[in-house]
Amino acid sequence: MARPSQSVERDPEAVPPREAAAWIVRVLRDEGHIANFAGGCVRDELLGLHPLDYDVATSARPDDIQKIFPRASQVGAAFGVMIVRKHGVTVEVATFRADGPYSDKRRPDSITFADEAADARRRDFTINALFLDPFKPADDPTRVIDHVGGVADLQARIVRAVGDPNARLDEDHLRALRAVRFATRLGFEIENVTAAAIRAHANQLRGVSRERIGDEVRLMLARSTRAASMRCLSELTLDVPVFERPADPDSPGARGDYPTLSQVADPLDVAAALAGALLDRWSSDLLAATPKGEGARLDALRVTRQALCLSNEERDDCLQTLSALAAMKHRWSDLAVAARKRLAAGARFSAAIALLGGIQPDLALAISADVRELSGHFGGLSPTPFINGETLIAAGLRPGPRFKVLLDQVYDAQLEGRVREPSSALALAMELDRASGV
Repeated sequence: MARPSQSVERDPEAVPPREAAAWIVRVLRDEGHIANFAGGCVRDELLGLHPLDYDVATSARPDDIQKIFPRASQVGAAFGVMIVRKHGVTVEVATFRADGPYSDKRRPDSITFADEAADARRRDFTINALFLDPFKPADDPTRVIDHVGGVADLQARIVRAVGDPNARLDEDHLRALRAVRFATRLGFEIENVTAAAIRAHANQLRGVSRERIGDEVRLMLARSTRAASMRCLSELTLDVPVFERPADPDSPGARGDYPTLSQVADPLDVAAALAGALLDRWSSDLLAATPKGEGARLDALRVTRQALCLSNEERDDCLQTLSALAAMKHRWSDLAVAARKRLAAGARFSAAIALLGGIQPDLALAISADVRELSGHFGGLSPTPFINGETLIAAGLRPGPRFKVLLDQVYDAQLEGRVREPSSALALAMELDRASGV
């Protein structure tokens, strides 16, 4: 008889993530195994949220899972984890297990396949250690399987480590950041004993890879609860090992406050949110529209790039956001029309104006009004240039570094309406070239 997986593979219709995971649970049960939803998807469903991903925990061993789902990926088979896909939906299917020691403070040195209760006890927080039968109605008291008191903690809105919090943190110090992220995202409190253990282990976070720390901080900054996350990091003394630098003594971050992040409105991308966090932690020099300010911004991004393992793009986006913000805050009214248009047309203008709206809302409104007016003048904020390098070569000029200077000067004239057609733009370029004597 054909297995269910074979018939479903022929089904051309996509399915929602929950339905895909429930199908996997049903197939595993039909093969005689225990299987339920597990982890964060259970937590979020019980809170009335809508999980994007679903995990399944089962008594089936990896070899069994492979036989039942021949196309399953063995990316985590050594830890009892398999990946099963159904029409583009990826579901992590993990065998119940108990973990051995964590020598590398990230993964267990060994695992032992175990039962459901042992699997719950090896997880990080009680609210993440629940199992759920997807086929039972919501009012069925046996629908949720709780071996660690996670339901009570959900109801009390508490993040509590499973078992001894010192042991859980000693296994993987990144769990301290995960506690912060879960608590602030969900509006929960971190239970007192767990919080005390986090403070006691805070400096050990330095032993965690900067990539993993950066990933957690990105997840915090991506949400509207970003300010609460940064405050919680400060309260738990995690901010210094995270950023690898204390907040400047005269900054609000030194008091555990993040007013810029608190006041700025969404949407805000991660680079802009990081810029806001730096504004709250760094000295006021960060926004100086002077060489000193530029140096402070470069120094801030040098340190932060190393601390959070930023990509070149993330570093540049954050730096450009801060530089645009400094220019708007201190120099906007002094800039020529062309300079204002170039700034407003820049990729990071919207991020910078969003931050300015949290710092100086009146100035942000005034600049936004000015930009709207500028957009109606002389072809808009970013018109297609009348001439380019090929135009200059065709006119008989020899290519070289001077081309960029000429084209920038001519484009400024176009932005300001001093040249309004290609012929006058080329005439200006030729005039400037003769005047330069090069």
